[in-house]
Amino acid sequence: MLYIVATPIGNLKDITLRALETLQAVDAIICEDTRRTSLLLNHYQLKKPLISMNDYNEIKILNSLVERLKSGENLALVSDAGTPLISDPGYKLVRACLETGIEVDSIPGPSSVITALTLSGLPPDKFLFLGYLPEKPGHRKDTLQKIDILNQKMPQTFIIFVAPHKLIGTLREMKENFGDIEIVLAHELTKIHQSIKKKKISVWLENLNPPAGGPKGEYVLLFRLNP
Repeated sequence: MLYIVATPIGNLKDITLRALETLQAVDAIICEDTRRTSLLLNHYQLKKPLISMNDYNEIKILNSLVERLKSGENLALVSDAGTPLISDPGYKLVRACLETGIEVDSIPGPSSVITALTLSGLPPDKFLFLGYLPEKPGHRKDTLQKIDILNQKMPQTFIIFVAPHKLIGTLREMKENFGDIEIVLAHELTKIHQSIKKKKISVWLENLNPPAGGPKGEYVLLFRLNP
């Protein structure tokens, strides 16, 4: 069986008993970064073989993982933080398992998307998670324009992931497309310096630009076009 196991997004105490039991019971753990996963396992004194799987090698090792599961091994799939498959590798493996009759189970737990949404103060009844915006400028602009169209048909809260080195550029593009709207930036979730604040884009640009040092760490960005 393949187990999809959610792990902490910051605070190592945010792991379920069921997740710990599963990680202890499986034959090996599939992870993105063995160093990151080792920190969690060492904290809970768990010793398991680790298999590195990322966006670059997922296809290459897919068949070998499926064969191990077909032979009767139990494997756990974890991401660096939070719930696997959410803007992380693993979807192709799950799909291959289901297509070949391998049982898959999900051990629920932390999610930065839901944590940020519930702390944002924005309406949570309808929301759309967009993951990371496209890399190419043209595709990114097209996505932002489609957000506006979607919102006209059904107002909702939009949630995206933003890498620190792309945050300022993303905010500038959003300001250009949506105007100087208020957005929420969630940062360091569940950690000591957790921050969830709502400000106009122009204020964020002033606060985040050097000499303040620039953004650091991953961000969850939330906004609503007609609050």
